[in-house]
Amino acid sequence: MPLTDPRAALAALLAPGRLVRLPCAYDGLSARVAQQCGFPAVAFSGNAVSASLLGLPDIGVLDGSDNVAHAGRIARQLDIPLICDADTGYGGVMNVVRTVQEFEAAGVAGIHIEDQVTPKRCGLLPQGIPVVPVEEQVRKIRAAAQARRDPRFLLIARTDAKSMHGLEAAAARARAYVEAGADAAMVMGANTPAELLHVAGVVRAPLVAVIQESPPTTALTDADLEAAGCVLALHAGLARYAVVRALQQSFGALRRDGHTAAVRDQLASFDDYNAVLGLDAWLALERQWLGDAPPARPA
Repeated sequence: MPLTDPRAALAALLAPGRLVRLPCAYDGLSARVAQQCGFPAVAFSGNAVSASLLGLPDIGVLDGSDNVAHAGRIARQLDIPLICDADTGYGGVMNVVRTVQEFEAAGVAGIHIEDQVTPKRCGLLPQGIPVVPVEEQVRKIRAAAQARRDPRFLLIARTDAKSMHGLEAAAARARAYVEAGADAAMVMGANTPAELLHVAGVVRAPLVAVIQESPPTTALTDADLEAAGCVLALHAGLARYAVVRALQQSFGALRRDGHTAAVRDQLASFDDYNAVLGLDAWLALERQWLGDAPPARPA
């Protein structure tokens, strides 16, 4: 049965102040794999969702309505909280208000909103990432915080300012966003223990780190992250990189050999696949209502 209060569960998870590492999913199947593996929550990578839904890179073409609808479908089938990438909030202050309320209504436990200009770009791209004026983003974060119907709905403010304005400016922005009402800050490009400690000293609020599955972020230990006050470490690319490589190998074997013998031992079984999706619970529900005995009347 889907979680009835995901925001309460997420708040309880973060309350002790310990680091929690989470994978980023991109659809219902990948999110349920995370749940089956025992993660207490799962995040949602906008980059991977753009690839999954549209077959396009993260260049700002995924719109808010698509993102919210997709997130809602995922959240409704999970027993763990879902944290979503809400990009820039999809416009100005009024768009941000609606974005927060739509994600909240969809059953999502929290979101992160970034200060990039529109159209946004993947924050990992090598070129500089333009950002809006800090005053504009402060208004958007303030509006987002006030738009929440449930104060436990997690609001993470992300800044991409480091790539063009440096670490000092990025840390100052993160601090301003927290003061505007964000619960935590994510500073893209703060990738080393020293950088994270500097940000922590400026922001003085919980931090969220993004692990890129490549140096230098792969060298960050739990101790490094906890020392900087990181409560979440999001492995944003793990699912998308793993899936691309697995499909390349499996599809490549079929194309090359005309059969799948070379990769068959790497594939999940039909039973394993259905276990991820909770088929047994659905079949039990079907038997309850369509079996030989009539269902019991509710008390």
